[in-house]
Amino acid sequence: MRKERGRKRKRVCSFCVDKVKDIEYKSPDKLRRYISDRGKILPRRITGNCAGHQRQLTLAIKRARYMALMPYTTE
Repeated sequence: MRKERGRKRKRVCSFCVDKVKDIEYKSPDKLRRYISDRGKILPRRITGNCAGHQRQLTLAIKRARYMALMPYTTE
C-alpha cells in the first residue's frame, strides 16, 4: 500500500483575520513571529500572509530595525 498524500491546508492571513489595516513598526514583539532564527524575514508561503500585508510587514520590520527596535541579525 502506498501512503496517501494529503494536501496541506492553505494558511490564512493572520492580519486579515484580525482586520488589521496598518501594521505598526512600534510593536516588535508581534513582528518577531515573522523573522527566522537567523534574522531573515520569512516569505509569504511560510507565514501565510496575503500580498498586501506581507509588503506592509516587510516595511514595518525594516523600519523597526532602522529605529533599533529589532536587531538585524542574531548572535
